[in-house]
Amino acid sequence: MAEEQAQPTGPDLTQGIPLDDFTGETLLGHVGDESVVLVRAGSEIFAIDAHCSHYHGPLAEGLVVGATVRCPWHHACFDLRTGEATRAPALNALSVWEVEHEAGRIFVRRKRQQPQPNVKPPAGAPDKIVIVGGGAAGLAAADMLRRRNFRGSIVMLSNDAAPPVDRPNLSKDYLAGNAPEDWLPLRPDSFYTDSGIDLRLETTVVSIDTKARNVLLEGGAAVPYDRLLLTMGAEPVRLPIPGTDQPHVHTLRSLADSRAIIGSLDGARRAIVIGASFIGLEVAASLRARQIEVHVVAPEQRPMERVLGPQLGDFIRALHDQHGVVFHLGDTVTAIDGKRATLKSGGMLEADTVVIGVGVRPRLALAEQAGLKLDRGIAVNEFLETSIPGIYAAGDIARWPDVHSQQNIRVEHWVVAERQGQTAARNMLGERERFDAVPFFWSQHYDVPINYVGHAESWDEITVGGDIAARDCLLQYKSKGRVLAVASIYRDLENLRTEFEMERKGAA
Repeated sequence: MAEEQAQPTGPDLTQGIPLDDFTGETLLGHVGDESVVLVRAGSEIFAIDAHCSHYHGPLAEGLVVGATVRCPWHHACFDLRTGEATRAPALNALSVWEVEHEAGRIFVRRKRQQPQPNVKPPAGAPDKIVIVGGGAAGLAAADMLRRRNFRGSIVMLSNDAAPPVDRPNLSKDYLAGNAPEDWLPLRPDSFYTDSGIDLRLETTVVSIDTKARNVLLEGGAAVPYDRLLLTMGAEPVRLPIPGTDQPHVHTLRSLADSRAIIGSLDGARRAIVIGASFIGLEVAASLRARQIEVHVVAPEQRPMERVLGPQLGDFIRALHDQHGVVFHLGDTVTAIDGKRATLKSGGMLEADTVVIGVGVRPRLALAEQAGLKLDRGIAVNEFLETSIPGIYAAGDIARWPDVHSQQNIRVEHWVVAERQGQTAARNMLGERERFDAVPFFWSQHYDVPINYVGHAESWDEITVGGDIAARDCLLQYKSKGRVLAVASIYRDLENLRTEFEMERKGAA
């Protein structure tokens, strides 16, 4: 996350600017101490808060699509007329400002009154909606239900001890010590009470009675539903080796996990990260920010080659090398005895803290018990509805028909989970909206962000635009000449444009 900039830049819009000076799509200015961006959309000019409500991304550097603007950092989207955050990861609306035209000049002096949602749930909307899971998809769904003026009951059942948090931060800024914990909640505690959302933490769902339409809780209580949304997410894979049950050996999924890792660093000098996944290497970068010596042990010969290819894999390896990470690739940990880890190669490593980041697996036990169709995840249709009518699934557990890759896919991306939660919410109200968003994720390694759109499980060609070593590049992953995905470093606008072009092709 970035802090609010101290001094707004650009012209003082209260003094006006000549209309002829506004020749592009966006122009950054300010009204008093508040940054405002002018946006040209067709023949209209709008004014909106200049920074995304997610991580404060600069909207003046974003992409204008119709009467919306998209954030260049993490692809949130805002309605220029209302300020509404129309797609995740942003959830909070922005202020919109009145634009006045006087004598060939554009003036912005005051905010417009925030319009109230004028959305009525369709006839036949359910009375009772239950959401199982307390992560990104579940929160986004509950939030969207209230934004769509759903007035029925919402019960959100989470086995976590903390309300929904910004999970990407758990391996990035928060773990690195650069973000306070009060940045992490996706919504303040008061949101749930004020919105009439019955959030029940530390609550375990043991089964679903699909005939009686009840969710059964540990202890015997039953929670009735008219529509049910499953968002249980995934759980970290635990290595089947001796010693992983020791208190200094961690996985990372929840706020409690991240707190435990941070707590284990007091007086620590060395850490072992098992796995060179996105999570594993983000953890490595965060621990290096705390001046901890880090050793990464992983079976592959090149980090993240399976997802990003050899060129970016080599760059990521070199980047971590430059920051002092020691790699033990082509190797695995076979046992952890106290602070000593035994490697398959015969070597030994000692460490005060061990973090296992070798992937996650979807939580499917409830779905299997309920008799839902499974396909390496919960199989859903284009509306995110499962094989049993009235039950929906979203997030890491859902495998859906992706119009862009033209195959059924399941991805473990934060933004996808939130967007699926929003779509599922609208569909539970009867809107029948196809989920056709292009998958998107980002990863952060030190000061280098990697943005990825699309989905490429395999490819026969990678084209590189720009210079990877110079941290200015866009890579295209192709199959038979067709672009399946792109990854970029500091090519944010190109990345956004690729996402939009994929959307257009998918809608065709």
